[in-house]
Amino acid sequence: MNFLQAIILGIVEGITEFLPISSTAHLTLTAQLFGLAEIDFVKSFIIIIQLGAILPVTWLYLKRYATNWLVHQRVIIAFLPAAVIGFILYKLIKQFLLGNITVMLWALALGGIVLIVFELYYRKRPTSLTNASSRIQDMSFKQALIVGCAQALAVVPGVSRSGATIISGLSLGLARSTIVEFSFILAVPTMAAATSYDLLKSAGSFSTDQFGVLAVGFIVSAIFAQLSITFLLNFVRKHTFIPFGIYRIVLAIIFALTLT
Repeated sequence: MNFLQAIILGIVEGITEFLPISSTAHLTLTAQLFGLAEIDFVKSFIIIIQLGAILPVTWLYLKRYATNWLVHQRVIIAFLPAAVIGFILYKLIKQFLLGNITVMLWALALGGIVLIVFELYYRKRPTSLTNASSRIQDMSFKQALIVGCAQALAVVPGVSRSGATIISGLSLGLARSTIVEFSFILAVPTMAAATSYDLLKSAGSFSTDQFGVLAVGFIVSAIFAQLSITFLLNFVRKHTFIPFGIYRIVLAIIFALTLT
């Protein structure tokens, strides 16, 4: 992987991390277009630069909740399912799931269908059922745990972490703005843990040049993630996620036809 490819992948990661379209799938498909070998470094790169995209969240939100223990409790509870599953299934995820184009395309398509169906159903729900919790600290521990379990589904490439958490939160009656914000914050410990664990396992095999490529992708993803966050916060105030669902299905079909 060269620096230009790292920059492009960083842009892709930054733009897609917080949108319900699976940043992992977009990174993998972009790497496929570049013809990058499915070596461990490329897989590690895909995992690690996602932490770069999380950095703007730290600035935007963690300062706001730095002393709010009620929010921290809910983040910890929601973080645990992904942490446990990621730790137990790390080898399976990295060796057999990450980079599996077939699994990824099916996950993209099915996830798109779920987004569309859910939003059509959600429109018909009584308003009283969609405003149960307007603040993160109002979430129950049970709601936080369920959202965390939904996030854990994203160990399957193509299942959007943000999409899974947002849909689960909406289905539990959380306000759309609340669950979007919670999804942003929950990404911080999740991606920090995933990156730290992968570096612990793999960093010893990286060359100096590869660390440089990682640094470039990391920084670029952080810059473009800021744009993605701003876009999504403005988007959810006026729109549903149906366009993202359609996009996922179309993307999966295009790559399925192209790669077969």
